[in-house]
Amino acid sequence: MPPSRNLTPRPAEVAIARLALSGVAAVIALNLLLRTFVKLGGLLTTLLIAGSVAAAMTLWFAARQRRAPLPSERRRLVWLYGGVLALLYLGLLTMMVLKDDPSPMGLLIFVVHYLCYPLFAQLLFSERFSRRFY
Repeated sequence: MPPSRNLTPRPAEVAIARLALSGVAAVIALNLLLRTFVKLGGLLTTLLIAGSVAAAMTLWFAARQRRAPLPSERRRLVWLYGGVLALLYLGLLTMMVLKDDPSPMGLLIFVVHYLCYPLFAQLLFSERFSRRFY
């Protein structure tokens, strides 16, 4: 019996973890670049970074896999990407608390900045959005 010629990767073979960690690295690099060197700040910069990184992850996945992400792949990416960023944000919050207690409004703004990243990943790493790229 000849070997199977099906070259479509199974969902388990797709490197979602590498994609999510690359997204986290891009978030860190873009935040350092835009906030430190270009001197941009605020929620608009966070929205720009979150949207561009989520769109880039979707574009990379669609170009590499030539298909839309499965719901399980989407879930894994959002949880891993959001989880690693949550750990980094918790470290940043710990440093903020050690320096000075943030106000409730400061904590709310901090949480809103964090939530932009997994929200954009959830919205843009979808079948409907990635259909445009493959």
